[in-house]
Formats: sequence, C-alpha cells, structure tokens
Amino acid sequence: MPTYESQILQSPDDLLGLFRSAEKPALQFRIGPEMEKHGLVGADHRPFRFRGEASVEELFAEVNRGGRFRPIRESDTSPIIGLEDGTDSITLEPGCQLEHSGGAEVEMHAVAQSFKRHMRDLEAYSRERSISWYGLGFQPWARHADLEWVEKARYKIMRQFLPTQGARALDMMLRTATVQVNLDFTSEQDAMRKLAVSLKVSPIVAAMFANAPFLEGEASGFASERLATWLAVDESRSGLVKQVWREGASYADYVEWALDASMFLVKRPGRILGNTGQTFRSFLEHGFEGERATVDDWTTHINTLFPEVRLKKTLEIRCADAQGPREANALPALWVGLLYDSQALSSLETLVKDWTFKEVSALRSEVPRDALRTPFRGHTIAEEAKAILRLAVEGLERRAYLDAAGRSEAKYLDGLSELVSQGWCPADRLRRVAFSDGLQVALDAHARLL
Repeated sequence: MPTYESQILQSPDDLLGLFRSAEKPALQFRIGPEMEKHGLVGADHRPFRFRGEASVEELFAEVNRGGRFRPIRESDTSPIIGLEDGTDSITLEPGCQLEHSGGAEVEMHAVAQSFKRHMRDLEAYSRERSISWYGLGFQPWARHADLEWVEKARYKIMRQFLPTQGARALDMMLRTATVQVNLDFTSEQDAMRKLAVSLKVSPIVAAMFANAPFLEGEASGFASERLATWLAVDESRSGLVKQVWREGASYADYVEWALDASMFLVKRPGRILGNTGQTFRSFLEHGFEGERATVDDWTTHINTLFPEVRLKKTLEIRCADAQGPREANALPALWVGLLYDSQALSSLETLVKDWTFKEVSALRSEVPRDALRTPFRGHTIAEEAKAILRLAVEGLERRAYLDAAGRSEAKYLDGLSELVSQGWCPADRLRRVAFSDGLQVALDAHARLL
C-alpha cells in the first residue's frame, strides 16, 4: 500500500498540507538549533577532509565507537554521511563543514547543553588528530582546490547545476557555514506573520552576526564573505520571498514562489534522477521521465530552497553566519525571544510595519560589507539592531526559563549585546585582533570552539 509520502499530488492545493500538518498549540513549541563549523587540521590549517587521516571517515568511526549513534547512509553501499542518536544528529555540508542539529528543546538552557555535549563528543579525536573547530561564516584559509567534496548524490547534482545560476554557488557550498534555528507556528496566520516579520529584519540580524571577514588568509574587505556569497547564488530559490510581504499573505503565496524554483532531483527506491531543468510547477503538471510528483518530492523540493527564512514543517531562520564560543547560542536565543513571546512579536511588527521590500533588499545588498554601519533612513542599522536585541531580551525574560543560577535565557545574548552596544559585529572584533596580532591569533581568541 502506498505511504502518505508516496501519494501522487493532484493539484497545487495538495501542497498546502505540508504546512498545515505542522501546526501545533503554543504549549508544544520547541527550539531546533542547527550549528555548522569549519575544521582546520594542524599548524598549517589544512581543511578537514572526507576520507583519509583527520577526516570525516575517521571522526565518525571514533565518535560512534560505543555504538550510541545510528550511521546515516544514502544506500547500503554508500559511505557514512552522518550520525544520529534519536535526538541529535551530526551531518555534513558539501565541503565537509560539520553540522550539529540539536533535538527539539523547550528552552535555551537545554539547547546550550546539547551543543556542549556535541563538542565533548568531538574532543578526544580532534585533539588526537590536531583538528581545531571554528565558528565562522566563511572558511578563512582554503581555496576551492583545497577542499574535498562530501560524497552525497544531491551535492553532486548541485555542484553541476548551481554554478549555472550564480557565480558564487561553489563558494556557498564549500566554504560557508551558518547557525540556524527551527521554530514552530500555531496556524497559517501565525506562520505567515512570523515569516514576514523575520524576512523584514533578516538583513539587520545578519549584520549583527556578521562573522566572516577573511578570504584565503587575508582580510576580504567584507564583514561577511558568506553574506556576499549569497548575493550571487540562484535568485529563484534564495532571498527575501517578495510574495509573502503583502498583508494577508497565505501558505499559497509561499507555494507560488516555491513552484517556480528549479528542482534538483527526484528520489525513487534504489535510484535518484537528476532533474535540474524543470520547475516544480512543471513537474506537477507534466511529470518527469514517467514519474509523477508525490508528497515526498514536494518535501524534498521545499528543503532545497534557500531563502533567508524558509517555511517547511517549521520556520527555519537561516540568515546568520556561524559563531564562535561566546555567541554560539545567541542566534536561536534571539529568535526565541522575538517570536515565542507575543508582546515582543507585536513590538517587532510595529518596528518594521512600514519597511518596504525595496528598502530591505537594498540593505541585504549592503550589509555584507558594512554590517551595522550600513545606512538606513538617516542613521545606521545599529539603532535598529539595538532595538531588536532589547525586544528579544525582554521576551526571554518574560518566558522566565531559569538556569540553576537563576538566570533567564537572555544570558545567551550577553556577548552579542556587548558588541552591538558599540555598533560592532563579531567580524569587527576579529579584524581588530588580526590587525594587531595576526589572523591565527584572532581566530583562536574569538572563533575557536574546540
């Protein structure tokens, strides 16, 4: 009997079920963090690789020596491309960036503990092999030729197709790293409200977290080389999703945007069909090589779109660079404070109510270079950043989840607040130290996680 996921989609209306099925009461809301990092090996900072010594292959074997994790493979004969233990998972980005996806947690203190456990899992092997892990938005040393691709079918297809859609697609895949958070929604109205407001402030938040000022061992001139990279990646599947900015926007508006993005592939039992020449709208209407669009195909397609905030079974907020130890948990904390507290969410909507798509698009283009010094309406966006941070802190305080010392979740914003109060982002701190003491000292002081 066909499963729900293998059911054939009959019309665009069927596509809305993915989002409707994810709605839940606020009491069931959870926090799902995703944190990526770069591995550098030895004194000559070689990039972490997929096979051989000081590699993914070895690391996964050592981390799972006790059998705690279930290996993730694409097929029985494929290499291991991830580990999961029922709550957390360790997966890979195309250039062997390591990603930790924490289990869905109620509060930020548990998120922070989950990330700490993950780093402990890596510690013994990493010290043995002289691997250092860095929270940065862009690989600070390596050229494309230095990096080894993860052996995953989707990445092979993306490697061939995405460079035809944007000049920096390979940089995006191989050399960037991010921190993201997945949050819940109660209804269509709640989802679209949160999606719109999050997209509007995404360039401000990206500026607050800008943390990628180096390219191949030198200062690049950008606060975030990662943010600059995303400006030259397939426009049909990235950016600010103009369709959902109108008042009263619905799931259908997001679906209309998603339908016109190119597909990557069609998965069927035992085989993967590359399909980069067709939009999902065309696939839904005409099929591909005798295959018709299924629920699972739609879910796969939604997960291959890269807007600054992505709607799927959660609201995935994707706009920030990976962070060093002081700010590692700040991005999820910020968004929990803004979106999971009704007063903070209403105040954020008031802050951005008259911001236009044209204005915010311009900010997105300028923020990679100037971060919080980017001009906006007669001042710099540092003023908006301070206001947004204040709303988030107040929201976290009202949530009143306290740690053993009696501190609220707002403590995870302390480091970021210190920077933003000066009009700084993490990149400014890195550049200051690199100028006086050198790049490696700067990285070790402020970006090294282990």
